[in-house]
Amino acid sequence: MDSATSETHTASETRTPLGASADNGLKLVVVGGFGAGKTTMVRSVSEIRPLNTEETMTQAGEGVDDLNGVRGKTATTVAFDFGRITLDERNVLYLFGAPGQERFWFLWDRLFSGTLGAVVLVDTRRIDDSWYAIDRLERHGTPFIVACNDFGGPTFTPQQIREALDLDPHVPLVNCDARSRESSKIVLITLVEHIKELYADQARAPRQELV
Repeated sequence: MDSATSETHTASETRTPLGASADNGLKLVVVGGFGAGKTTMVRSVSEIRPLNTEETMTQAGEGVDDLNGVRGKTATTVAFDFGRITLDERNVLYLFGAPGQERFWFLWDRLFSGTLGAVVLVDTRRIDDSWYAIDRLERHGTPFIVACNDFGGPTFTPQQIREALDLDPHVPLVNCDARSRESSKIVLITLVEHIKELYADQARAPRQELV
């Protein structure tokens, strides 16, 4: 699932020029475990041909990367994926996909710098792979939502997933198909709405007066 999309873009869609009036870049990050579908999500929703740093997987990585549940995976991200979505004439969304293997986690802190929020993409067949992403985002104080990517495996109730991830009840949890542009757009809209709600709550909170 990390290499194909169910909806292809036309040539004009993948080469959309950036308007000269755009001056506000908003950054979001997609993180998650190895093979969870991060590259696929960035690729499916980007309006431009995404930049990616996928490399062919070799036998040398078999003793390093956990391939349980992703045996059919032939390529992997070694730095980051990058896509773009124009929101309006002045606002542009920049979308970064983080590498999933543990040996590349040192890159995450730099990717989190300056980001408004993140999507934690979860493969419920390998749900333990999501722990590190959630922990790092909480440590950074970065708003995030959790999106369960549909791999056609066993289904779990939202409550079961929340309990498995020890997820705060205020963190949105959604299902998605990372191959689908519409499904990926709904995930990003959910994240943006969550961020807006958090900022609104902060604005409504009473300010502590200095004595």
